[in-house]
Amino acid sequence: MKILVSNDDGISSVGISKLVKELKKIGEVIVVAPSTEQSAVGHSITMKFPLRVKEYFINGNLFGYAVDGTPADCIKMGIKNILHEKPDIVISGINNGSNAAINVIYSGTVSAAREAAIMDVPSIAISVASHTPENYEYAAKLVSKLAILVCKNKLRTGTLLNVNVPDIPENEIKGVLLTKQGLTKWEDCYEERLDPYGVKYYWLTGQMDYQDTDIDRDVIAINNGYASITPIHFDLTDYAMFEKMKNWDFDSLRDS
Repeated sequence: MKILVSNDDGISSVGISKLVKELKKIGEVIVVAPSTEQSAVGHSITMKFPLRVKEYFINGNLFGYAVDGTPADCIKMGIKNILHEKPDIVISGINNGSNAAINVIYSGTVSAAREAAIMDVPSIAISVASHTPENYEYAAKLVSKLAILVCKNKLRTGTLLNVNVPDIPENEIKGVLLTKQGLTKWEDCYEERLDPYGVKYYWLTGQMDYQDTDIDRDVIAINNGYASITPIHFDLTDYAMFEKMKNWDFDSLRDS
């Protein structure tokens, strides 16, 4: 199995090294990741500036390739210019912090996996629900086993799996749940501050606005000690609204 690995926390992050160590037990691993942290960049790609790729070494051994671009850039570059072929699967992570509910829209981790899905490669995004995780091992083992299942059972074209794991010891994980993307979102607040020169600036803060209650929603499953696996798709069409709009008077929009 040929596995392309990326993330949004950067090639030097602890999470990606933990992930690579586990994935090497099941296949050939190629790392193509951002040279610096790219959290919350979403699915942006680099168009106006050149991309540079450098070999990245750990203790004198080649670990992977560092790209001075976004997670989506890394997947494109990895498949088109480094591998020169499609891998069997792409895995993005292990991310520091949950990527659940509405947050998947902003996530560079999920966007790397989504870019792979756009390129018709099965993919998984994996996150630990803490910005300072202490428990990567279970997440690494879980996604390794899941990768084997994905390659065996296949995913529908355009679908990726978004996996989130609570930051608790493995023996405290209650199980694995197949979930739906929640509607919980971050309620933004821009805190006004002054720099040392007395000039105003703003810092994004806020809190979670929980709009989910059912255990089959990703964010609720995670908060209750379960690992969450959510199949998501890049088709953003609202099909229910599409059907309702068939009855709208679109003729009224034409010029008279």
